[in-house]
Amino acid sequence: MSPRAGSTGPQSPATLAFVESPVQLLNVLEWAHAHALKAAAARSTGETSGPPGPELGAGRPGTTGRFGRSGRPDTSGDAGTPEDGSGLTLVVLSPTDPMTRGQLRRMAELARDEGYEVRWEEARGGTTAPFHTVGGLAPLLRRARRIVMGDPFSRYVQLLLTITRARDLVVVDDGTATMEFVSQLARGERLVRWHRRGGRPGARDLVFAPVSARARRRLTPGAGRRVEVFSSMPIADTPEGVDITANDFAWTRARFGPPRITKGADLVGTSLVETGVVDPDRYLEAVQGLARTYGATRYFAHRRESPEKLHRLAVETGLEIVRPDLPLELIARRGPIGRMILSFPSTVVHTLPLALAGTDVKVAVFDIDPAWLTENASPRAQGFLSGVTDTARDAHRLSAITAT
Repeated sequence: MSPRAGSTGPQSPATLAFVESPVQLLNVLEWAHAHALKAAAARSTGETSGPPGPELGAGRPGTTGRFGRSGRPDTSGDAGTPEDGSGLTLVVLSPTDPMTRGQLRRMAELARDEGYEVRWEEARGGTTAPFHTVGGLAPLLRRARRIVMGDPFSRYVQLLLTITRARDLVVVDDGTATMEFVSQLARGERLVRWHRRGGRPGARDLVFAPVSARARRRLTPGAGRRVEVFSSMPIADTPEGVDITANDFAWTRARFGPPRITKGADLVGTSLVETGVVDPDRYLEAVQGLARTYGATRYFAHRRESPEKLHRLAVETGLEIVRPDLPLELIARRGPIGRMILSFPSTVVHTLPLALAGTDVKVAVFDIDPAWLTENASPRAQGFLSGVTDTARDAHRLSAITAT
């Protein structure tokens, strides 16, 4: 089933979530599940304390989805059902990359099976698409009481934040970028992705700077605004007034698995070459070394890895290239999956141990050798990647492979 565009019902939803990647959508589902669990616990004890904001009307404790146990969510007797328009609506700001779009379509199916409304926006479908998207969403943004977002660095999301009047803002994980976002917010810095090259901002950055600055102010607690970060990442510097909620992938574990575990090892790909951080030849050598040393037979490609690079990896390493149709956390939980999962510094060294909790699967992480970095890599790249590895509490750290 393809995601459908359309209205959110006779009334505007109390909660709007904006996502641009499959992982962001997954983490919105995790956040909604955790929110419903907390609300149910509060109702059972008669407590009214906890984060303010509207109730969600789907994805409640004990409900099941199409790809897990059978059945549809039972929302009878709960406040804030999707039917009365006060629940959660997911807005997909669709990218143009075919792999990302495919995974987003599958994740949108899962969200609908949980009972949520999904609004699919062709946000990048031509020069006029942003104007149509923003114009169509503006009325909903002005009436929404809570905004959930997966990428506070996104210019699209930052623009939408200047329109909304919501006083309850939630940032869910967009991978390791969440760590950088929280640190920048705590230090009062402008929001810029960690892999962006250092130096003076470009012309587009300067033009967009007022919008970005206003969005950063909206994401700073105060004046009646509540800001929550829902994350599985280690948060070192917590901005004053920001609520940090742990994402333990309870929804994923409840809906999928446990997986069948194979005897071999699987290798997780990264888009560090595509983002200009790591030299492609050095990356190939590192993958060859890992496959040879640990007997890996499968390579789970990142959705942003180029077909040319993946073809070269397949030819020169003999690895089976797997292009997942869902985020790796769900693929691993469904199985089959190798007894050991090998990864370079990335989000999965934090998320996979949580998603695979209770299984015998081990996650191992390899450092990025400084010699692998390109001359265009951001000066912050090495320190950031090392930090990702250093803070991976439940992943086994293995010796770095030195490219020769």
